[in-house]
Amino acid sequence: MRRLAAHYSRYRAEYPEDRLLVVFDIDGTILDMRHMIRHVLLSFDRVHGTDSFHGLEVADLSVHENQVETWLAERGLPAGVRARVHDWYLEQRWQPEAVLAAHRPYQGVLDVIRWFQIQPDTYVGLNTGRPESLRDETLRSLNALGSEYRVEFTSGLLHMNPCGWEEGVAAAKVAALTTFRRDGFRVVAVVDNEPDNIQAMADADEAGEILFLHARTLYESKRTPTPRTVHGETYDITALMSEQELPQHVQLVWHGVNDEWNLRQFLASPVMWGECDVRTDPLGRLVLRHDSFEDTPWTPEERLTPLVDLIDAFARNGRGLKLDLKQASEELGQRVLDLVAGRLADERLWFNGTVESLGEAGYRRLAVARPGAVLQCPIDFLAPLVFSAPNRARDLLEMLRDWGINRFSVAWGSLHTRRLFDRLDEWGYDVNIYAVPDLEAFLQAALLLPRSLTADFNFPQWQYFGRGSGEGRAYHRYQVA
Repeated sequence: MRRLAAHYSRYRAEYPEDRLLVVFDIDGTILDMRHMIRHVLLSFDRVHGTDSFHGLEVADLSVHENQVETWLAERGLPAGVRARVHDWYLEQRWQPEAVLAAHRPYQGVLDVIRWFQIQPDTYVGLNTGRPESLRDETLRSLNALGSEYRVEFTSGLLHMNPCGWEEGVAAAKVAALTTFRRDGFRVVAVVDNEPDNIQAMADADEAGEILFLHARTLYESKRTPTPRTVHGETYDITALMSEQELPQHVQLVWHGVNDEWNLRQFLASPVMWGECDVRTDPLGRLVLRHDSFEDTPWTPEERLTPLVDLIDAFARNGRGLKLDLKQASEELGQRVLDLVAGRLADERLWFNGTVESLGEAGYRRLAVARPGAVLQCPIDFLAPLVFSAPNRARDLLEMLRDWGINRFSVAWGSLHTRRLFDRLDEWGYDVNIYAVPDLEAFLQAALLLPRSLTADFNFPQWQYFGRGSGEGRAYHRYQVA
């Protein structure tokens, strides 16, 4: 991925007006074909009432889709059974149901494709040995798979094999690159899992511009040295994207600026927004603390940062302050408003709180007092309703917007995160994504292009050493070599 990033950057700089194209094979490169093999083998048992593949998992399969017969022999099946299973496999493996079962991507590949698709004048082409007869099914299933990643494939950038199965694949791959060039694209990189295909395309690359990436997943042909070729086993978005490639219109928020250590780290960074957790301590003072004093009792050694000190530091340094109001208290909201008065303008203020903690009155008070500020609440609790009763969900969201809320927040990492974000974005709401655990998740979330993204910035790869909010007295820790 690092070589690909460098190669792409070079050609983007040399040919700023050209339409650059990165080409991916599908089977064994984007899609993990072991899922198709497993599906077909289990269907044999299901249809024939046998139990030859009881307990079979994808991890048990370590062969190319054209070498299943060898795997069956190694499994120790009787010759007669083995022959029947293999005949069934050859007959069923490219039936529509099996094609759908095969559409399971390798981890990270759709993030890589998404990154290229959002770059200026950059496109992703598909070059597959699948026959032309599977065009509609291929596009339908790939786009269903890519929808949660905001990845979309078009027929004009899909080149398929005009011959039958396993016929003239290498020649068709070479012809595809010629077609892409004829259509006005400069092909800069090709990703494929078959060495023979890479050999053929490299031999035909007279200009020597293409970087070939051999996806060392499962492949059938023998590896041979080819020019301008690199090898890899993972699609690592953190190696492809640098800090400079972050989408510029996504507001970044440093989470948990609750103590002096984290404040210093935040102020030393270019991140504009910092978030703190606001509570009243047992003595009634406004302080920074994630946990309640009931859940995590204070100790004589604990030194809490007064909120006023943080506000003054943000004001001096021209930063935007996101205040997470942690307590269900009308008094807390008013005291915070009094404290920021005259210190921070509306465009540098952001309030966050749960529906149960602030309530309608609390949100309306903040909206009236600071009409130009961001007013946000998390709405993960609405996810089931968004998918099962979307009209009712929209009614509730509109009610919250009537209270003055102008941004909704969803947590990263749940099964519904991508779908929920996509639906909210489709409905026209500004969305913040929070609770991203590491740099990989941060980049994956950024590729969705939310309005804002909140993270601990515990990214030592980028020289960011965010401490975290201190939830449960846990902090990110680092070793220095």
